[in-house]
Amino acid sequence: MQIPIIYEDNHIIVVQKPPGIPSQEDETGDADMLTLIKEDIKIRFEKPGNVYLGLVHRLDRPVGGAMLFAKTSKAASRMSEAVRSRSFDKTYMCVVEGVPSTLEADLLHYIVKDTRINQVTVYNKPTADSKDAKLSYKVLHQANGRSLVAIKLYTGRSHQIRAQMAHIGCPLVGDQKYGKVVNKRFSQIALWSTSITVAHPTTKELMTFQSTPSEQQDPWSLFSGQQLTQAANWFI
Repeated sequence: MQIPIIYEDNHIIVVQKPPGIPSQEDETGDADMLTLIKEDIKIRFEKPGNVYLGLVHRLDRPVGGAMLFAKTSKAASRMSEAVRSRSFDKTYMCVVEGVPSTLEADLLHYIVKDTRINQVTVYNKPTADSKDAKLSYKVLHQANGRSLVAIKLYTGRSHQIRAQMAHIGCPLVGDQKYGKVVNKRFSQIALWSTSITVAHPTTKELMTFQSTPSEQQDPWSLFSGQQLTQAANWFI
């Protein structure tokens, strides 16, 4: 499988993750991003033995877009610290059902994850074992009862965008877990990782890596390429 490469040097590689592929090996045994990229590096650079590749962050299996990996242990350590210190900035776009009552807002909720069913519950106030979940969103365009929304993520909680948007009454198109009342089975979730901004692990240069979904794919096809580009650039 050919994974599009957005950027690569001796320290990091940024790729466009296709929807439907897990970030790392899971119980399904399906091909995963970490293994696929390791194999790709091994072949392209004719590397003998094992290839090192560090998983810096994760994207949910149904989500596509920009994803960064570390090619050295030093880069992995520094990128992981950037994630922990919240200096690893991420933006997304999504298509939601309906139109949020407020077209632009900051959301702060509290999330509790049930690992047994791999699902989170969103609360308006802190509760036992909850973690804060913060994002900003902006509704940019509307079509056929759906909205194109740009999102800046401040905390990387499990299923955060999906759960928070559903909590305000606008679940993501295609989301079976948090929007099952309005979405058909086996539909594709409309969530895309549009950018990563982080200091390079060795040069310290602030770098931004971008990705935009194809306007040929549903439900992104509701919007023009220009509109999708606008959403991808909104919070950068």
